[in-house]
Formats: sequence, C-alpha cells, structure tokens
Amino acid sequence: MTPRDTYIREVARLLTSLLASGNTADLLAYLAAESRLPGPRANLELAGAFSETVREFAVADPGDHQALWNLCVELACISPEDAPAGDPHEFIVLCGVRGIGAIGSVSPACAQAAVNHLAEASADPRRGVQEAVAMAVQDLLSRQRDTAVPELEGWVEGGSWLAMRAAVAGIAEPGLLAEADLAETALRLHRKTLIRVYMAKERQSDAFLALRNALGYTLSLVVAALPTIGFEYLRQLATLDDLDIRWIIRENLDKSQLPERYPETVQHIRAQVG
Repeated sequence: MTPRDTYIREVARLLTSLLASGNTADLLAYLAAESRLPGPRANLELAGAFSETVREFAVADPGDHQALWNLCVELACISPEDAPAGDPHEFIVLCGVRGIGAIGSVSPACAQAAVNHLAEASADPRRGVQEAVAMAVQDLLSRQRDTAVPELEGWVEGGSWLAMRAAVAGIAEPGLLAEADLAETALRLHRKTLIRVYMAKERQSDAFLALRNALGYTLSLVVAALPTIGFEYLRQLATLDDLDIRWIIRENLDKSQLPERYPETVQHIRAQVG
C-alpha cells in the first residue's frame, strides 16, 4: 500500500467517524500530527488525499454534502493568529481550502461559493495557504471552468496581488494547459496580469513579490503549451524597459525545458533582456 493509499484510507475512516458523531477532534489531531510542520514543506500528499476523499464522500452521499462543506469552510477560516505559518495547525487550514475546491468542483451548486471563499483565502499571508488556494483553483478549473474562468478574469483585472497570484498559479498547470481553450485563457490572464505589473508603482510589498515570484515560473508553462504565440509574447515583453518584467522573463527562460526544446529562440530572447 502506497503512502497515498494509507492517507486516503485513514482520512476516510476519520471522516466516517466525524459524520457519525459530529466530533472533529480525531481528524484535526491526525492532520496536525501528519502535517510535517514545522519543516521545509507541508505534507502535500496528505492534503491531496484529504481533498480527494472529501470529494468522493460528497459525491457518494448527498446527505453528507453540507456537513463536509461546513467542515471545510470552518477549517479554511482558522486565522493566522490561531494557526501561524509553519505551525502544524496551518496544515489544517490548507486541507480546508483544498476541500472547498474539491467539493466545489463536483457540485455546481457550490461552485460559486467555492470561488468566493477562495478569493478571500487568496489574501491570506501564509505561503502554504496561498499554495493551497492555487491548487483548489486547479480543481475548480478541471470541472467547473464556466464558473471559475470569469471569476479569475475578475481577479486579474481588479483583484489584489495575491488574488492575481492565485489565478496565474492555479491555471498554469500542465494538465489544464494541455487543453487548448484553457491554454489560451492562461495566456490571456498572464497578459492582463503583466500589464498590471508593468503599471504598478508600489512594488515592495510581500504580496507584490509573491506575485512576481509566481510569474517567474508560471509564464514558462504557458509558453511551453503555446510556443508560437507564447514566444512572440515574450519577445514583446522583452522590449519593455522594466526591471521586474525583465527578471520574470529571465527566470522563465530557464524553466519548463524551454532551453532544451527551443535553444535558439531562448538564446535570442535572453540576449534581448540582458
């Protein structure tokens, strides 16, 4: 049995007990104990097993749907004061966020509410929670894109830096980008985001830097999915006299196997940005 199978089996047992008794203590204790926090990286395999199991339970028994939704919302709303970054209890928040995306992905009735919760969670200062929001966005895009895409458009057009980060990091996932319509949407979202970056005057905040760092890898994934128009877009960006834009281009030219697959094109654009 793989670690993932073990996690799914244990989460399923604990969720079954919770649904029967209403007591969350054993589930929360297990998630915190297996979180791998404090440490360099949270137990993302367990967070994925939690979201997958919650989704399967919600599909299997509509009677449990609301209880599971309420559980995930409650977990996702635990504040940074009660679960600081790097604390084992932060992992509980991550699982709640992932659960919101999972249930929203299989429930059209919850999809809009899920997007709204994720918009709020995107502003969370904890890096782990920010990553969980991006992964929850991926879940929604995989099954509820008609609801998710227009909302992500709003995030990049008028949202905060961290909402924009969640949008670009969420859609820049190779499995999603393999679909032509989502790849084109991803490029459009990146264009709009980078316009806002270019126009920004305030660039020293942690939120702006978090967005810039995400753009330092997400754009390469989009270019890899749409190389012809993607590289043309990089050439256009390279003409801008902007230190942050140039940093983003240089970072992406070294990622997603772009140098190996398109060495001459990468070399040309690298020469443009210096």
